[in-house]
Amino acid sequence: MLLIQNGRVLDPYTGVDAPRDVLIGDDGVITAVQPHIDASAGCEVYDAAGLTVSPGFVDGHVHFRDPGQTEKEDVLTGAAAAAAGGYATVICMANTLPTCDTPELIQYVTQKAKDCPVEVLQAGAVTKGLKGQELTDFDALTAAGAPCLTDDGINLTSAALCRTAMEQAAARDILLSFHEEEPSLVPSPGVNYGSAAAEQFGVPGAMAAAETAMIARDIALALDTGARVVFQHVSCGQSVALIRAGKALGARVYAEVTPHHLSLTEDDVPAHGTYARMNPPLRREVDRQALIEGLRDGTIDMIATDHAPHTAAEKAREFSKAPSGITGLETAFSVCNTYLVKTGRLTPMQLIDKMSKSPAEIYGLTGRAVAEGNFARLVLLDWESKTIYQTYHSKAVNTPYTGMSLTGAPRAIVTGARVTAR
Repeated sequence: MLLIQNGRVLDPYTGVDAPRDVLIGDDGVITAVQPHIDASAGCEVYDAAGLTVSPGFVDGHVHFRDPGQTEKEDVLTGAAAAAAGGYATVICMANTLPTCDTPELIQYVTQKAKDCPVEVLQAGAVTKGLKGQELTDFDALTAAGAPCLTDDGINLTSAALCRTAMEQAAARDILLSFHEEEPSLVPSPGVNYGSAAAEQFGVPGAMAAAETAMIARDIALALDTGARVVFQHVSCGQSVALIRAGKALGARVYAEVTPHHLSLTEDDVPAHGTYARMNPPLRREVDRQALIEGLRDGTIDMIATDHAPHTAAEKAREFSKAPSGITGLETAFSVCNTYLVKTGRLTPMQLIDKMSKSPAEIYGLTGRAVAEGNFARLVLLDWESKTIYQTYHSKAVNTPYTGMSLTGAPRAIVTGARVTAR
């Protein structure tokens, strides 16, 4: 048995925000949540004084590069990074080598992760080989355990094919997750179009309209078909306005935002170079503020890291030739606490909701409350300590947050009766 004592339960499912002890049985199921619980003989005790005890985080958008690019990351190192970041569950994108477009590849990932403290789920592809031409076998992929289908990294440019995918998904109540960038409006990826950073690095950049054009199209298609669609890593204010309007019209759409789009802007790119090169790119301060407001008012449903590891050699290339993406699992809570909670934009409970409850509900993950009868998938959080990240559990270090002074950090996750410290 495991007894977590002296912590403060902060749970958006139950609304509890109060000192509570949590007792977990040998089977990993929570048996009691009480103001005080005495430790019985032989019970392991974890002293959570000064920490909150919450449902573990859920990240609906990570890249573990496995199979095919395990020099960047693999399932085990990715899971270790997720555990260090406070995550109970992560969902890997399908743009692996080969593409995760068959049941066998879905099962390869989940089997490799079966002994990890973090639940690793594998998304399936919408189209075979991510080529945007032929749909995959939706039934086979979801039967194999895929929680959603996505061609992340590549936009479904054919409206007709996208509509057919939505029709098939709606008929089966399958969740689709879309990377929204119209390729013709991305003269060069990784940096905001027309920004001073783009000029400095000698590239034109990616237009915000690339994102908004696709979101507008797919809201219309979602309304037409009844499909459930996630808009990935929303980056600009106009997208937030469109999603708000789409929801008001009855579209079954959801949106995610990354910690980096909530904390950095195009003005930060020169200082960080390729470690701030990402798709979609960092936008203007007015866009960052619109993203935060969208998160506050419920237009944006969840925070997802888009954890995208690359090798140091790849990121050392000149800006125009380096790959896009940054790592994010290990720093996510600290960044969000620093830029959202400590600035008064979100309450601690709201942040836990956006990082845990809301994504869990969207992806159909149940039994996550800190409540009797649920299998324990918890995170223990320190909201006050000064944190500077220098080393990582991930194979990759391509993040602009290294050396930055942040506030708060995850201290451990609890999976069943197993504690995994950061």
